[in-house]
Amino acid sequence: MGTSNDRLYIDLDACATGECKKCEIKCSYFYHTQTPGNNGIISIAELATYVLVCRKCEEAHCVNACPKDALEQDKEKDKLLVRHNMRCISCKSCSHACPYGTIYPELVPFLVSSCDLCLDRRKENNEPLCIKSCPYGALSLKKGDVELGENTFLVGDNLIVHSTHWDRERA
Repeated sequence: MGTSNDRLYIDLDACATGECKKCEIKCSYFYHTQTPGNNGIISIAELATYVLVCRKCEEAHCVNACPKDALEQDKEKDKLLVRHNMRCISCKSCSHACPYGTIYPELVPFLVSSCDLCLDRRKENNEPLCIKSCPYGALSLKKGDVELGENTFLVGDNLIVHSTHWDRERA
């Protein structure tokens, strides 16, 4: 099942149903197995949220609220938020300052390593541990050449995200 052509698929809507009170997945990435509660998928959800849900404000209150300059808007990438993990102290000031509530406090953990998507550990017929251990079916592998459905987006080269998100033109 797992090949290098496959992309990790995450359904943020499944994560947000309320059924999933706490992320229960397990992670095989060495740096995530060493720290309890650091399962890696949090960094994927954070990236997807910044790409799809962030309103990319003209006056970025979240960026201004950070006492350690750990958050910035990448002007060259349509004001995409970037959190510098080594500066972030997980104070969640950015989350409290966001006027739209789109920086979810649970997605601002103190992490120094992001998900590596198991790219070097995928073997034939071997799904990543996060997919196997998610009891809500929010994660899977999808072929890289599939047609993306409604509210499904390619984020980078190795991630597909499903999320019912806001539309700037209709907001």
